[in-house]
Amino acid sequence: MNGELPQKLRSDARDNRDRVLEAARSLFSEQGLGVPMREIARRARVGPATLYRRFPTKQALIDEAFADELRACSSIVRDGCADPDPWRGLRSIVSEVTELNAGNQGFVDAFTTAHPDAVDFAAHRAGMLRSLAGLFRRAKEAGELREDVVLEDLLLMLRAGRGLPAEAARRFGALALEAFRAGPAGSPLPPPARFPELVRAGWTPR
Repeated sequence: MNGELPQKLRSDARDNRDRVLEAARSLFSEQGLGVPMREIARRARVGPATLYRRFPTKQALIDEAFADELRACSSIVRDGCADPDPWRGLRSIVSEVTELNAGNQGFVDAFTTAHPDAVDFAAHRAGMLRSLAGLFRRAKEAGELREDVVLEDLLLMLRAGRGLPAEAARRFGALALEAFRAGPAGSPLPPPARFPELVRAGWTPR
């Protein structure tokens, strides 16, 4: 029993941390970096004391939330590039990065505007691009990509999908990636996005 209690406490602390960071990223995306700490605690369903014990200042919370964002992006690219099937790896990167951007783009924009020198973005991007270039090369060698598709096309696609709702971002990424593929399209597309203006007009996907 004594051994189980500290393990449960550690698990609870990790859960609290994850909820706080998820709530912070969501609120920073919605309202900017000025959102009060108490509102973050309410969204995360933790007490203010728990929040401040883990993150004594708002800046510490902002920095950790952004570091988590970079780690998530790096992990998506690393896992996709490690896939022995390059087309499957490329699909997973596009799907997961577009969804990540859709959820937290407002926060990323707010952070990079307020703290342009806080992170070596050039080094981060360079590492991501080296990995993606290797995956692109493998996909071409496997005959999965059109010969005229270049890495810049992938960056264009990811940039064009920024700011879309998650549902629309997944659909857009899948549609755009199919245009890269050599030969006939074969991958199933995600469900179509529901745009509020079309729903209000009574339109339903067919």
